[in-house]
Amino acid sequence: MEIFFWLSSLLVIYIYIGYPVLLKFLPKIPKYSENANEYYPNVTVLIPAFNEEKHIEGTIKNKLDSNYPSDKLQIIVISDESEDSTDELVKAYAIKDPRITLIRQSPRQGKTAGLNLAIPHANGEVVVFSDANSHYHPDAIQHLVNTFQDPDIGYVTGKMVYVNEDGNLIGDGCSAYMKYENHMRELETQTGSVVGVDGGIDAIRKELYQPMNADQLPDFVLPLKVVTQGKRVAYCEKALLNEESLSSAQSEFRMRVRVSLRAYWAMWDMKHLFNPFKYQWFSLQITSHKLLRYLAFIPLFVAFVTNGLITGEGIFYKASFIAQITFYSIAAFVALNDGSKNRIFGLAHYFCLINIASAMAFIKFLKREKIVLWKPRVG
Repeated sequence: MEIFFWLSSLLVIYIYIGYPVLLKFLPKIPKYSENANEYYPNVTVLIPAFNEEKHIEGTIKNKLDSNYPSDKLQIIVISDESEDSTDELVKAYAIKDPRITLIRQSPRQGKTAGLNLAIPHANGEVVVFSDANSHYHPDAIQHLVNTFQDPDIGYVTGKMVYVNEDGNLIGDGCSAYMKYENHMRELETQTGSVVGVDGGIDAIRKELYQPMNADQLPDFVLPLKVVTQGKRVAYCEKALLNEESLSSAQSEFRMRVRVSLRAYWAMWDMKHLFNPFKYQWFSLQITSHKLLRYLAFIPLFVAFVTNGLITGEGIFYKASFIAQITFYSIAAFVALNDGSKNRIFGLAHYFCLINIASAMAFIKFLKREKIVLWKPRVG
């Protein structure tokens, strides 16, 4: 049992600590110098929406107020057969501003199909993907665009900053998780290509866009398709997006299950990228950052069970088992006591939440379940 405990424990350590440390010591790719005041390609912002009457006007205005040349900007809202006043609000904006276009997808087919539908109507050399509730900082689009001055970069993701009320432990845990993810993306950009992106603030060279199946996760599959075309995916820390975090653990859990399930299918569809003979370093990146991360619940479970069976083998094993019990007890305590204000406790809870969600999604994946449609995020 000791060998299983150590193997599973070392794997967990590699997933969360070892891989980032490895990135720090790898050779760095020279950074391409930006000429911020000389690069203004046409840009199309795509905004998929389903029943977003509460947010769509603010999101459109946010994009129109960007510090980017107005004559170079196009906005396309893809309404996925919205049932509220989303379409009417967008049409009213379009009458006043010809840069705005509404495309209605009917019958409802989901975000990915909507993007496929809108791409032929995009006149931009660069296509930016925004959620219907995503508010960019004024210079975000310009920073995304500047990154494409490096001809080797085909896809760029920005930095998502979750805003939440004080004491919102789900928000605090999510924010801490995103800080960790953004640090990973920065390291991956310096050494190769980013594996995962934020769908609310990312961009692609239009010429590299390849249609996806309706059930595929665009935030995951599209960057991988760019890698298969020999281009890099980069992280741009200066391109900032503010988005409200979910305040409900149930809502966050459902969202994580949905994203994890689609990520499993994305890895299955793009499994050729795990071939180290063809994709060299990137195959290790996607294995370490995505496959092992999503399956981390397995070594975590094995480490806990085997540790419990070998506590009589020495004081170290007793202490490590007590530490694990304490950690998971804290997570359970937070789950049962929404009033807890301790952010460290909240991080333990969020860590467990995302791993349980991954386990639940993996079961659904084994049962061949897929998700194409869903309702907007709720707080």
